[in-house]
Amino acid sequence: MAYGEGTNMDIEELVKKAVNMKPYFSNGGGVTISGGEACSQAKGLIPLFKRLKEEGIHTCLDTNGYIFNKYVEELLTYTDLVLLDVKHIDDEKHKVITKRSNKKVLDFAKYLEEQQKVFWLRYVLVPGLSNEEKDLHALGAHFKNYQQIQKLEIQPYHKLGVHKWEHLGMEYPLKDTPENTPEQLKVAKSIFEQYAAEVVVN
Repeated sequence: MAYGEGTNMDIEELVKKAVNMKPYFSNGGGVTISGGEACSQAKGLIPLFKRLKEEGIHTCLDTNGYIFNKYVEELLTYTDLVLLDVKHIDDEKHKVITKRSNKKVLDFAKYLEEQQKVFWLRYVLVPGLSNEEKDLHALGAHFKNYQQIQKLEIQPYHKLGVHKWEHLGMEYPLKDTPENTPEQLKVAKSIFEQYAAEVVVN
């Protein structure tokens, strides 16, 4: 199990660290697994999440919802909260951004709703790609009747990861895309608030 950069720890070591941190948890704090894509390691995460639940520690899974199999299904039974990234509600525009259809992501969200698994929707607002008002309304309308969505989180677009692409000798595809203006974030928040109980800008 990876714990931080360049460090390997077994499950009991990780659980021990989490237990020792319990006094510092507040407002529902606990352990969040992200990535990369956390669900690609679902089989290995099952025993970790199971042990964390035995210790009364809140578990959170950060995922793009693209991977779903029997291991992910079991992992979710030990997961208290899912952070689900939805890149775009329009399938063709989703393919432009990710090179993949959004069907699996939307199916993942539907599964969470059916299983009464609490989740947050996370949406990166990319100027020129995912900030058109009609698309924001479409996303809001799609999820407006979902009861398990606790929060919709707008994530402003930034270029903090550009150096990783450069390090790999790759050209960053959005190098000419500007960061969000305050007005763009304000508009997106006001639209999503028409559909979701709680909307925050991260």
